[in-house]
Amino acid sequence: MRRVVFNQKGGVGKSSITCNLAAISAAEGKRTLVVDLDPQGNSTHYLLGQRAETFKDTVADLLEQTVSFSVFNRRPDEFVHASPFPNLFVMPSSPELDFLERKLEAKHKIYKLREALKKLGENFDEIYVDTAPALDFYTRSALIAAQRCLIPFDCDDFSRQALYNILNEIQDLQEDHNPDLVVEGIVANQFQNRATLPKQLVQELLEEGLPILSVHLSSSVKMRESHQARQPLVHFAPKHNLTRQYINLYRLLNGEKVETEA
Repeated sequence: MRRVVFNQKGGVGKSSITCNLAAISAAEGKRTLVVDLDPQGNSTHYLLGQRAETFKDTVADLLEQTVSFSVFNRRPDEFVHASPFPNLFVMPSSPELDFLERKLEAKHKIYKLREALKKLGENFDEIYVDTAPALDFYTRSALIAAQRCLIPFDCDDFSRQALYNILNEIQDLQEDHNPDLVVEGIVANQFQNRATLPKQLVQELLEEGLPILSVHLSSSVKMRESHQARQPLVHFAPKHNLTRQYINLYRLLNGEKVETEA
């Protein structure tokens, strides 16, 4: 399964959701890969810590070889690195993605990521792709390469307006490039169950027919602590309420029944 986590708005929890779902997948015994397409490299640093600074083989290096002549291109799995967590692997980001983007666009290489991820899918049970907060070349490549799309939503009116644009953009890509892409759902993140506005927004979106998932992710300082510790929640705080919510979200995405909070 190839899943992309995408929202054009920053600060909605894309990297946190990507890494924590992937960590749960790995903890369940599935060989799991995180591909970090965001030049900021938040997922890379979250899962690899200081080791991230030492890696030379990154997703930028994988894509760069598609625009440079070479008799023998290296295999996609040569750009994958083991994380400190069993079954969890990372294809790291790089600041070089910013400089490479124009070259890739000019040579129409937007399908190369899909080719690489399909090949990697032979060795991995689940692949999660983190994206930058922009509908740029890399995000389009990820949406073309993915089978599923998950959209984080941080329960404010600005995010609501952006949500309609995102869904329209995804529909265009489905029609023109990837008819097999399915929007799995919208994840209400940093959800405050006791506040009126988040519940009101979620209810209104449900009434509009938008695919809001029944599992909501609470706002918690524990997430920031896990970022600092460079440990996903399933390892950092396995009994915390937010961890349980992530596990429920993972199960929901895999077709299992879960109990939702009142």
